[in-house]
Amino acid sequence: MSSLRRLTNSALISPEYARLWSGQAVSSLGDMVFTTTLMLWVGTVLVREQPWAPAAVSGVLVSIGVAVLVVGPLAGVLVDRWDARRTALGTEVVRGILAGLLTVVVFVPVSDLPIAVWLVLIYLSVFGLNVASQFFQPARFTLIRDIVSGEVDRARAAGIAQATAQTVTIIGPPLAAPLLFTVGVQWALMFNALSYVVSFVAIRSVPSRSPEAISGRPRREHAGMFTEFAAGLRFFRGNKTLVILLSIAVIGQYGIAPLDTLNVFFVTDNLNASTHLYGYMGMALGIGGVIGALCTGRMVGWFGARNVTWVGIVLLGVGLAVYSRQTDFTAGLVLLFLLAIPMTMVNTAVAPLLLGAAPREYVGRTTAVFTPVTRLAGMLATLVAGWLLSSVLRDFSVSVAGLRLGPVDLIFLVSGGLIVASGLYARIALRRAVVAPLSDAENPPGRPVPDPADGTS
Repeated sequence: MSSLRRLTNSALISPEYARLWSGQAVSSLGDMVFTTTLMLWVGTVLVREQPWAPAAVSGVLVSIGVAVLVVGPLAGVLVDRWDARRTALGTEVVRGILAGLLTVVVFVPVSDLPIAVWLVLIYLSVFGLNVASQFFQPARFTLIRDIVSGEVDRARAAGIAQATAQTVTIIGPPLAAPLLFTVGVQWALMFNALSYVVSFVAIRSVPSRSPEAISGRPRREHAGMFTEFAAGLRFFRGNKTLVILLSIAVIGQYGIAPLDTLNVFFVTDNLNASTHLYGYMGMALGIGGVIGALCTGRMVGWFGARNVTWVGIVLLGVGLAVYSRQTDFTAGLVLLFLLAIPMTMVNTAVAPLLLGAAPREYVGRTTAVFTPVTRLAGMLATLVAGWLLSSVLRDFSVSVAGLRLGPVDLIFLVSGGLIVASGLYARIALRRAVVAPLSDAENPPGRPVPDPADGTS
């Protein structure tokens, strides 16, 4: 038993991170089951055979997006003020209560309430859960920064988190459908509520490492919320590393979002496969993502996070361009699997760069800028890709040197070129980037602390 414990702690970096990861893994699975179940239930039960059913289902995703874009930036300010562990615990309580209340409500027969009331209740619940998530994610990010040190171990932690997220996307949706149609929507939703209890217990077992506890100094006075939010924006703008990483992420969204949006058309039109094979594409992405995420820690240890980031971006762009030229389903499936490896390696390697670039007192606001901006870029890229396919490029077809270019493969080819360009930019820009100075909590008493607004060390 002790050997197994030592092996687990070695694989999961430390006992504290192992406990934090275990709770988050269960909670993430619960979130995936919850979202998938609600979308299935809304589409197949609540608004079945209604002409506006797709819009009703998409309302679940819209509720999530609104919470991220509206609440996320201000949540970062408050998370930087509050104790990260207490914040994470509080959000799990809130999420557990909201999920539990919705579970109780859905025991009511569908016919007893108007459809509009059901949809309002669902959208409000999803919005509330994701508002709480905007506080939980930066708090969890801060906790990881506190309990995991060093670029390699932070890359390993990010890799484990990425691998877990990819695994959840593989097993979550197939688990949600049987739960919904065999035991009922109530029990599927209850699974999510209980997952927050597991997460709460796991986080509670992680010791608090507040800035005051680390430095032995009294808590600093805080300015107004909008003043501190503006200070966070100034810090972000003045930190070259963060600006570079955000620029890379935004360009990457314009390269990757079309793949998420248009791949179903590529599979049917370019790979000449039936739609029922499309699910295997998601599985290939998930498995490749798990492998890439788990390999990143070792790669960062060998080559450094900067090199893994820019090389991974270039490989991703080249892979997407090659994928765009495929006409066989099996070849496309293999390429998509290979494409997922550098994709998740980049996402994983960026995490220690972010943590190294932001002092502890700016972690919440850094996350609160980075996440909404990249999410907004992804949404805009999705809209642009859909608009191009349905209007400007709808009837596009041309042959160049014997190679046929259709609308979807043209978009993928251009997207691959954008990603390669961003990778080459990252190679040059990240070489000159430096990490942020240590925060008050991390500097030994008596040692002067440089101004974090410089973005220099």
